[in-house]
Amino acid sequence: MLANKKIAVVLPAYNAAKTLKQTFDEIPHDIVDDVILVDDASKDETVKMAQSLGILTIRHEQNRGYGANQKTCYAVALAKGADIIVMLHPDYQYTPRLVTAMASMIASDQFDVVLGSRMLGVGALVGGMPLWKYIANRFLTTFQNALIGQKLSEYHTGYRAWSRKVLETLPLGAISDDFVFDNQMLTQAVHFGFRIGEISCPTKYFDDASSLSFRRSVIYGLGVVQTSIEYLLQKMGFISLAIYDDRPEARLPKLSMDDVTALQRAAERH
Repeated sequence: MLANKKIAVVLPAYNAAKTLKQTFDEIPHDIVDDVILVDDASKDETVKMAQSLGILTIRHEQNRGYGANQKTCYAVALAKGADIIVMLHPDYQYTPRLVTAMASMIASDQFDVVLGSRMLGVGALVGGMPLWKYIANRFLTTFQNALIGQKLSEYHTGYRAWSRKVLETLPLGAISDDFVFDNQMLTQAVHFGFRIGEISCPTKYFDDASSLSFRRSVIYGLGVVQTSIEYLLQKMGFISLAIYDDRPEARLPKLSMDDVTALQRAAERH
């Protein structure tokens, strides 16, 4: 609990067995009420490791994609009654020690969304981010700020905190199940008027940390450009996209605790 708000950390996982324990151990368990891991059909021992650590573990029987993984993470966290949900990659690329600070920025009722930015300060290059990724990140962020009308330092971080209200409001069911999910979710947050804050976050690039290949990065970058252009056209009234349509059926499915228990037991039988 933090300021009488229930805190959940969600871990969208794929082949994270080697780094999961180190990530889990550094989560501030004194303020975190639930740690939830959703495994997207990993080929390693991620599920077994998560269960040995006592983490509430859900498993997709088939690989559904990064965005679909997050959708399950958030649906389970909401069912567990979380007021603030922090999404943390279990590959130890981002330090779990900032969970308290990020959750506090929402608990203080100053922000609805908080991003752990690698671009504030010099953390990205010092942490080993490849130069081409750094340049691409800077270019895409500048492009997005111009079209979306924000002043964020980074749109591409995988370290994010959300209030319950945000996750219950955004039509997340209408957006991608792939990596561009993160960008579409942020543009949705802007569209619906939520307050976005940032905090400087160091990063680590090493062999066991997940990272998109050059080919997947190009595909992701093109998706980011498309998302930004579509947001601007939506804002100007030229198009009407489903991802900005406030329809209840486009929101995350509401899970009961019985649903969560059934999903957890299915993972245990794996």
